[in-house]
Amino acid sequence: MNEQNQKNQPHGESPKKGMGEPVAPVSAWKRLLSKRWVYPAAYVAAAAIILTLVWVYQDASQKPMDSTPASVTDSLNLPGDSDTLGQAEDKDGKSVETLATYEDLAWPVAKVADVTIVKPFYEKDGSAEDHQAALVQYKDTFTPNTGIDLAREDDKPFGVTAALGGKVTSVQEHPLLGFVVEITHANNLKTVYESLADVKVKLNDEVKQGDTIATAGRNEQEKDLGTHVHFAVYENGELVNPASVLPKN
Repeated sequence: MNEQNQKNQPHGESPKKGMGEPVAPVSAWKRLLSKRWVYPAAYVAAAAIILTLVWVYQDASQKPMDSTPASVTDSLNLPGDSDTLGQAEDKDGKSVETLATYEDLAWPVAKVADVTIVKPFYEKDGSAEDHQAALVQYKDTFTPNTGIDLAREDDKPFGVTAALGGKVTSVQEHPLLGFVVEITHANNLKTVYESLADVKVKLNDEVKQGDTIATAGRNEQEKDLGTHVHFAVYENGELVNPASVLPKN
C-alpha cells in the first residue's frame, strides 16, 4: 500500500518533512555565503580595488602638463626706473640680466661757474614771494616761468650745451622766444632750450651730453633778462623744476 502511494506521487513534488511540509532546496550562493572566509575575502578585495584606483589617480595628477621647461625668455620684462633689470645676450646667445644705468642731467652751459639763475621755475607750492619772482611779464601779461633762465653777470654770450645725450626733435625760430631747440632723451625725458643764437644743430641730429648746440641770445618775451638761455625739463610730458634735478654747484 505504501509502495503504491509512493508510485502515485508526482515526480516534481518536493520530499516532505516529518511534519508534512516540503523541504526547500539550498542555492549555491547561500552555500557560498555560509562559509566564514567569504566576507573577509570580499572586504580585502574591495579594499585592494579602492587602493589601486587611488594610486592611479594620484599618479596621473602628479604628471606635468608639459615636459618642456620654460625658457628664460618666457619671463616678463617689466619697465621701471633707472635701476630696473633689462635683458641682454651673452656670447653663447643666452639671455642674461643686465642693470640699466642712465647718465644724470648736466647744466646746459659750457662753464657753470660763469652763470647764475636770473629767473627761477614757478613752483605751485611756493610762497607768494617765490611766485612773484617766477612770473614772466610780457607787456601787460604775466605767465608762470616754465623753466629756469641762466645768464652771466656781464651780459656776455656763452655756450649752451646738451644737458643729456639724445636726438634733436625740433629746431625752430619763435617770434617771442627766439631760436628754440628741443632734444628728446631716453626714459621719456625732454629738454628745451630757448632764447638761442647761432644754433649749431639741426633736426634729427644725435648729440652727446656736453655737446655745444648754440649760443645764449636774446628774445622778445624776456628782453629784460638780456643775453640768457631759458632751460626747461619735461618728464613723461610734465614740467619738472630743472634746479631740482641738476647737480648742485
